[in-house]
Amino acid sequence: MTSKFTLIDLEPLTGQARRADLNPYREMPEDALTDARTDSEIAREFIGHGELSAKSRANTQKELFRFLTWCREEAGKSLRQLQVADLNAYKEFLREPPPDWISTTKWPRTDPRYRPFTGPLSDPSRRQAMIAVKGLLAFAEQTGYLRRDPGALVKHVKTRGASRITRYLNQDAINLALAAVANRAADLPAELRRRARDLFLLLAYAHTGARLNEIVSASMGDVYTEGGGRWWLDLLGKGNKPRRVPVPPELLDAYRAYRQAYGLLPQTGRADRTPLVLSSRSREPARLTDEAASNALKAVFAAAAGEAAAQGDADMAATLRQASAHWLRHSMLTNHANNGVQLKTLQDTAGHASIATTAAYLHKTDNQRHDEIMASVNGQGTA
Repeated sequence: MTSKFTLIDLEPLTGQARRADLNPYREMPEDALTDARTDSEIAREFIGHGELSAKSRANTQKELFRFLTWCREEAGKSLRQLQVADLNAYKEFLREPPPDWISTTKWPRTDPRYRPFTGPLSDPSRRQAMIAVKGLLAFAEQTGYLRRDPGALVKHVKTRGASRITRYLNQDAINLALAAVANRAADLPAELRRRARDLFLLLAYAHTGARLNEIVSASMGDVYTEGGGRWWLDLLGKGNKPRRVPVPPELLDAYRAYRQAYGLLPQTGRADRTPLVLSSRSREPARLTDEAASNALKAVFAAAAGEAAAQGDADMAATLRQASAHWLRHSMLTNHANNGVQLKTLQDTAGHASIATTAAYLHKTDNQRHDEIMASVNGQGTA
């Protein structure tokens, strides 16, 4: 029996090989701007058209697999048959998928136990899912695959406005994490390499505010200087947008020590495409995966949480147990915002499309306001 979650080929359709892959039997308007003949073919063409990063492409494929499977299995319709009410029904479907669509274990796509969801989607996740769906339908109409775009009449999922960022670590917590790595026992060569790498990794996220994949996907040659004592790290952010971020001396020292631990020269040239974050297990240079980098940092935070608990600081221990790589991004931006760094500088460093996103990292004004009110309550005044 065929599973209703059978794989749908959503590899991008690009280049000269496209036409040979397509179903030739469906009739299309003479002035259509696409060769696609099936829903999966127009989805593949849409994905290939977007010039997406590998991570964005994978996310889009995931969302469109969910949607096309829902169309076939739940709605029993093709894209041409969909109406506005169907798309609104899909929005609600994402809020609480049926149990047979869910598995808390992330099985490989080829495993018969694979399910498209691990649970209900949050409103921000539903919004991103519908952005992918609406993008596909708009593309299908613009290329002539669809006569009308029902997605144009479907409202975006509403999410709460930007709120203050609370998932961040203060400098004391970061120092505890740094000490946890530096004091880690390391007797074997692989353990020495891993300790030096994890220290570099922790400092890289703490000092640059980069996203997880931005550091992992970088290369050794992306750390460089153009003179004047200024060192930079080139990153490729969301939407394949390049930016460079300052590298402070502490991070540069950790980078050099990390390279030496792997038997490399302290510095390299800009043409060096060796992965910036290396596996400690492989004999040949091999890039660490996003998941492995995330797990390495979580292990560091867990060790730091144990030390905080041993010191009697239960609050800091609880915070560190929840921390992740992305918390270091929040921490860097929050700490610099509170130190008076201009929002435009932080926006460019973080790679935020909107300065309103960056403004969410401002805590100092609220904290000052709180202190002033408390001082007044206590009869101390603020003058």
